[in-house]
Formats: sequence, C-alpha cells, structure tokens
Amino acid sequence: MTKAIICRVALAIPLHKQFDYLLPEYLAADFLESEQLLVGCRVRVPFGGKRQMVGVICEVNPELDYDINKLKKITQLIDTQSLLSEKLSTLLRWAAFYYQHPFGDVYQQAIPTALRQGKEATFKGSEHWQLSQSVKADLPEGKAFNLDDFKRAKKQHQALILLGQQCLSTSELKTQGVTRVTLKALQDKDVLTSLDKQPNINLNWLENFEESTEKPNLTSEQALAITAVNQQNQAFNCFLLEGITGSGKTEVYLNIITPILARGQQVLLIVPEIGLTPQTVQRFQQRFNVPIYLKHSALNSREQLDSWCHAKRGSAAIIIGTRSAIFSDFKDLGLIILDEEHDASFKQQDGFRYHARDFAIKRAHLEQIPILLGSATPAFETLHNALQGKYQHLHLTQRPGNAIPPSSSLVNLAGLHLQAGLSPQLIELMGKHLEKGNQVILFLNRRGYAPVLMCHECGWLVKCGRCDAFYTYHKSANYLHCHHCASTLPIPHQCNDCGSTQLISTGVGTQQLEETLNTLFPDHPTVRIDRDNTRKKESFNQYLTDINNGKYKILLGTQMLAKGHHFPDVTLVALIDVDGALFCNDYRASERLAQLFTQVAGRAGRAEKRGQVLLQTHHPEHSLLQELVNSGYAEFSRHALTERQLAQLPPFSFQALLRAESDNATLAESFLGLCKQIITQITVLNKIDSRLFVLGPIPASMERRAGKYRFQLLLQSDHRALISKTLNQALPSLDKLPEGRKVRWSIDVDPIDFV
Repeated sequence: MTKAIICRVALAIPLHKQFDYLLPEYLAADFLESEQLLVGCRVRVPFGGKRQMVGVICEVNPELDYDINKLKKITQLIDTQSLLSEKLSTLLRWAAFYYQHPFGDVYQQAIPTALRQGKEATFKGSEHWQLSQSVKADLPEGKAFNLDDFKRAKKQHQALILLGQQCLSTSELKTQGVTRVTLKALQDKDVLTSLDKQPNINLNWLENFEESTEKPNLTSEQALAITAVNQQNQAFNCFLLEGITGSGKTEVYLNIITPILARGQQVLLIVPEIGLTPQTVQRFQQRFNVPIYLKHSALNSREQLDSWCHAKRGSAAIIIGTRSAIFSDFKDLGLIILDEEHDASFKQQDGFRYHARDFAIKRAHLEQIPILLGSATPAFETLHNALQGKYQHLHLTQRPGNAIPPSSSLVNLAGLHLQAGLSPQLIELMGKHLEKGNQVILFLNRRGYAPVLMCHECGWLVKCGRCDAFYTYHKSANYLHCHHCASTLPIPHQCNDCGSTQLISTGVGTQQLEETLNTLFPDHPTVRIDRDNTRKKESFNQYLTDINNGKYKILLGTQMLAKGHHFPDVTLVALIDVDGALFCNDYRASERLAQLFTQVAGRAGRAEKRGQVLLQTHHPEHSLLQELVNSGYAEFSRHALTERQLAQLPPFSFQALLRAESDNATLAESFLGLCKQIITQITVLNKIDSRLFVLGPIPASMERRAGKYRFQLLLQSDHRALISKTLNQALPSLDKLPEGRKVRWSIDVDPIDFV
C-alpha cells in the first residue's frame, strides 16, 4: 500500500490559515522519494461543498493532531514542480508576514489570472487568418483578390481587403472592426483558413545584441551617476537618482542597462501608469535590439501570461510594466529600475496592500542585484534613507543641452473675475504662447463639468445617499456621478428642500473648462485628458500621438497628463486650483502637493524653448507655495523632513492601520475597540506598551462611503519590528472574534491614505 502524503494547501481566502488534503494514491507513488518537489505546486481542491479552488502546496506531511481519514483528496495536481522560483517564493512568504496578509491570497495575486484559474504556464498560439490555398491558386500572380462577389457583404469585403496579401491575427483584425463571426462566415465559404501561430520565443537574443550608436551626449552629472551604478552592478545596492524634471533620467537608465544586457541578464523597469508604457517601450526599442515585453492590467489574460512566460524562460530581455510587474518570475534578473518612485499608485490600496517600491527593494536584496529608484520629487521615506546613507544618493541638477528649468510665479485670485476658473492674467499669457505656435498645459485635478449642483434659492446641495460626498455634475452625459461609489443619478428638475427649479452648477471641472477654452481660443484645438475621456482602449495613446504631432495646442487634463510625459513644444503650464490641498487634515498633503506642482511644472520648457509655470491661488502668502516657487522641491523636502521628525511622523516612525467597515457604525467601531483591547494586552505582556501607541478607533476622514460606515485604528512605533511582532501575535485572536464576521476588516501596513 502506498504511503499517504498529506499536503498543506494555501487558498486565496481571507483567513490566516491553510488546509490539509490527501494526495491521491495514483499520484503519491511518484513522489515517495522526493516529497519536497510538491512544495510550490498548484493544485485544484474541493472547498466548502461542491466548490473547487486552485491553491498552492506549502508543506508536505505536516504534524497532525487529528485522523487523516477525515481529509479530502486533492482533485488535480496542476504542476509537477514548483511554479515559482525559490527566491520569489521566499519573497512572497516575507510579504505575507510583513503585510499581515494570508499567504494563499498573496500567492494568487503574484501570478497571472490564467494561472490563478489553473491553466498551464505555457505559451499559447494565437489564431491567425489567411486566404485558403484553393483561392490562392486561382489568383493571377501579383494580382489582388477579386472582390466583386462580396460587395454587398461589407464586413466580409473589408476582411478580404485586409487579408489579400498577408496573414493577420484575430485580435489584429478586431482592431480594424472585423469580428470573428465575419471570419467564420468566410471560412465556411472556403475563402479563408485559420491557423494556430506560435509566438516568437527568442532565447538567443544575446547573440545579436546591439546598442544604437545614435544617442545624446551625456552631462557630467549623468556620467557620474552611470559610473557609480555600473561599478557596483553585480551585487545588491539601492540607489536614489534624484534629478530635476527633464534632467535625462531615462538616458541614465539606458546607459546603466547596457552592461546588464551585454552579460545576458534581464532588466525589470516599473513605471507608475499604463499611459507611460508606450513612450517608454518606443525609447527602449530605438536603443536596443532585444525582445521587450509589457506587463500591466490593460493586457488580456493571455497577453499577461505570455509576458510572464517570456520573463521566466529568459526570452524577454526587458520587462516594462506597472506595479504588478514586480511579481514577474525571471530566469536571470540583473537589475530593477523603479521610475517616479514617489508615485502613490505604487501602493496597492485594497486586498493585498503591498508597496511596489518596498517590495522591489526587498526583491533586489534577495536576488543580490542593484535597484535604482528615480524621481524628481523623492518620497520622504526614500529621501530619508538616502540622507541617512542607507541608499546611495545620486543627483541630476541640470537639464541637458540648452534646456533650462521653467520660471514659476503665483497669481492671486482674490477679487478677480474668473472664466471657468481662468484668471485674466492666465488668459492673456495663454494667448501670447499660442500665437508663437507653442503648446499650453492646464492642470485641473477635477473631472466632470462641476463638482456640485446647488439650489440657487436655498443653497441645497445634491448629496450622494451612500457617501459623505456630493455628486459631480457631468454635463456631456447629463447625469450626476459620485466619484467615490460610482453611483449615478438623473439631473433633478427641482430642489428637494424648497421646490425651486433654479438649480445651478458650482465650481469648475475639466468638462466646463474645455467648453470655455473652445470659446476663448477657437483657433487653437483643445484636448481633454481625464478618465472620462480615455476609457476606450488605445484612446490615451492616440491622444499622446496627436499631441506630439501638433494636432492640439491646449492640453487640459488631470494627473494622467502630469506624469513623465515629454512634450517639447509645451512652454506654459498652469495649475488652475490646488488650494484644497493647503488645508487638508492628512499630514502627507503638503508632500503630495509639492510633488504634484513640481511634476506638472516639469512638463514646461523640456526642449530649447523657455518654459513658464503659473499657479493660481487664493493664498499666495502660504509658506508652502512660496517655498516651492522660490526654492523648489529639494529645499522644501529637507525642511518638511525636519517637521516630520519633530512630530515623530513617518519616516521617523512606522505605522499600521486597522480598518473596519459595516452597514452599522456601532458594529465597526466596537470591533476595532475589541482589537485595541487585544493589542494593548499584548503590548503590556511584551513590556512595549510605552513604545507602541494604539490610537482610536476613530471615524475615517470620509466616514460613510458606498453605504458603509468606516472606522480606523492606528498603530505607531519608532521600531518597525514591534508593529510586525505585535500584529502577528494578535492575528489569531483577531480572526476568532465573532464580531469580525459581521464587519469587513483589513490591516494596512505602512499606510499612505487615511481617507
């Protein structure tokens, strides 16, 4: 009789525990001499009745205190060896411990969607279409296909035009408006034939590796930064490249990457936004003749899996992606670059709440490779580590060539007549820049037509019934939209309080500003870049192409337009309204505003044309604005760090946030009250109660969102390990609280958002 093999399996469920299953006898015989080969393999198991789930084996033959005959059997062994490398598996275990998140869910988040569903970790050919051989034989040499028989079937006619002299994939034809139904109809007529085309797997890319000789001359600062990294590029080192906007950080990246690729190693480049990947890929393809693949959420599940497989097998020399790309498994990773490392989008805000920057640093340490963090406005945590000597600090203080940083000034809005938020000074200045053939960027971080719809008679405001927030008025679609819970509402005909029909919009959104700009500057086309206007796939990339081709002269947008884009013809940048951030109750608000101002301002004067930045405000005397305009981010950040130190706020302390939400406010608050009791008892037992502060529970800044009441409990200490140790000791007790089943709760380690 074959010896029973028991597998402890981690599943993607919100519980900090794992489950035991029996490996079927017909599979157990293959692993008797090497049971540890099972660790890291995916399995399909029964869970909760008839439900089947995909999990990962974490341990084989653990010690049990119950009868193994009660165990269910594994339904399917998906892998015969660990899916992930040993180093990546170790990293995920560390992440589960540090971020206090169930390992099963961490594992599932770290692999592509197709692998979570139990599919094989292999490439899959894509469906392609071409003219059938019988049709090709009838075509005269060099002649096009005779389309007369298909004139009435317009879609089939279009498909045959596209496929007359080439072979195209289903997805390529779909982008041209040709559906699979049309292709299938032509196949049934024996006009087209389909074939399965395997992807190009180039494992020998190093043999033909070349770097383009057409590259700009380096400044002395760029050369020093490149030398510093390349001298230590075969061991773990963390570098902060602090360079002003337009100082050529990407050129530094390219030069640092060159020797890594020349050794046959792979490179991971992480950017904050999907919108930045096309221009980045183009720049890298112009420089290196190596296979480059993308990894981000806008790809379909097949494309994501193919990118993951290319990285794992070594047929990808460079992977460029967003936050989730940090989980890619590489054959021989040699360098990690995190561009715009300060960006808040690197922090996952729900589910597995990791920070891609910290995760990347930990991964580089395990892999024993260098990591480069680049930013014009480093996060205070990163800057503090650099100033303390934990990271090597590299500087770029000048723009290459004849480009010089833009000049900045403030416009006092007090008492001025504004047109959709535009001051007379700004309108006049825009006219001067546009007359010279230049482009102008207007930044307004408020999409929609107006942030509020108000009764002109009594002042009643249309408030969301599910959130502590007001509906935003979207004029183009003629409805009200809550940007917090996504609920919508038809435009009311009259006031709910007084019955008046005099409802007016208050405040300015991007739609209203676009409407005004079209009236003020009819001869200068305006493009609006926000989430409402870029929902269609590839629409954002098309806008960027049109901007660079000079189709649009006025660029209006939200933060999507502020990050890392290079527009050489932009000479004027204006921030329409940032006053709300000056008096925010979040201690990080000043840091974020300073980063935003610097990043937006950095879009001006990036070529030889002199740039100008205008910031409109009702508070020109505010010390933060004065320091940014007169001294810049570098000086502001050093002063702000001193203030953080006096207040003992991060990065001079560490935090973890327990969140709870429920339909009933009392339930959420009382659950966190019980959590506080458990955590306080542990701190007393460990004699660390004077070094770990537990604050709350208190309502979140927005107490009610999407119909849920939200409360928070904050842990803070000057020692990171104390928080981790305390939470790990508390978790078993927190999981057992009956009240925890009546609320939705989570732990956020190193939180950056308290809303």
